[in-house]
Amino acid sequence: MPISVKDIDDMFGKDVFTGRGFYIGKVSDVEFDLTRFKIRSLVIEATRSSMIGKVYGGKRVVVPYPVVLAVGDVVLIKHILNAPEEQEPIPQLEKV
Repeated sequence: MPISVKDIDDMFGKDVFTGRGFYIGKVSDVEFDLTRFKIRSLVIEATRSSMIGKVYGGKRVVVPYPVVLAVGDVVLIKHILNAPEEQEPIPQLEKV
């Protein structure tokens, strides 16, 4: 099921959470596929205290748009890391 976004400006600065309720950071950029007029991925400015921030050192992380579950007051993405003690990212994430 595609997730529609009425205004792209509303995406910037939104808080990003995983499906399990972990805070990741804020949306800092959006990557488009202009040939299909779709969003390709979100760039998230991960906080150092978040799960992704601990793995990548508080960097920007590119999250493919199919990982996004919902966009509303916050952006909800699929839970993308294993248990905290394992600390291994799923390969589809890229460090920017």
